[in-house]
Amino acid sequence: MRIDYPEENRIPQLRQLWKEAFGDDDAFLDKFFSTAFAADRCRCGIVDDKLAAALYWFDCKLDDRPIAYLYAVATAKAFRKQGLCRKLMENTRQLLASLGYAGILLVPGEPELFFMYSAMGYETCCHVREFTCRRSDDPVALQPIDAEEYAVLRRQYLPAGGVVQENENLQFLRTVCKLYAGDGFVYAEGAELLGRSDAAPGILAALKKEKGSFRCPGEEKPFAMYLPLAEGAAPSYFGLAFD
Repeated sequence: MRIDYPEENRIPQLRQLWKEAFGDDDAFLDKFFSTAFAADRCRCGIVDDKLAAALYWFDCKLDDRPIAYLYAVATAKAFRKQGLCRKLMENTRQLLASLGYAGILLVPGEPELFFMYSAMGYETCCHVREFTCRRSDDPVALQPIDAEEYAVLRRQYLPAGGVVQENENLQFLRTVCKLYAGDGFVYAEGAELLGRSDAAPGILAALKKEKGSFRCPGEEKPFAMYLPLAEGAAPSYFGLAFD
């Protein structure tokens, strides 16, 4: 298997592999490839000139050190159970280390994947609290904000050791959910609530929704995994997983 950055003519194949692996539609892929994709943040495994596997990453920061959030790791059905994903992941690890990244973070899509990635050296980190609640009778004041405003406010509420996600992270996020700020919190709808978690019922009331689910910092659920590439502590919180 040859591993390299994608050529321009591989984009249709990348989209087709994504559909096969994850089931997302063209509308979603249009958003990703127009806001978050970059050829130098993608690796492809090619077998007999066919796209066999691919992965992408978002640039993030941990204590001002660059780290990579791996995303949409996939192997084509015709090439599965041949160890190609492991080879692609190892090649990407070596590349990111050579580029000066301090670590690699990923969010397993299913519980059994924690075991698979642990065999590659990843360790569980970034526990979160996920909860569902009903609206209250008292809506909070909720202000829609753009990605740039969210980035500034998010840094204020991010816990110590939290992963900073900006630039292409937020440009993509704003295409799939709405961003809000309120008294003591920021909220990416359906993705993250930072600051006052007790504002959740009032947020639902402001959005005129009867019930909703929220994710915030906590200790209840293992959420992400981390592979260090340099000295330094693992992240304590990672919130914006594009699941």
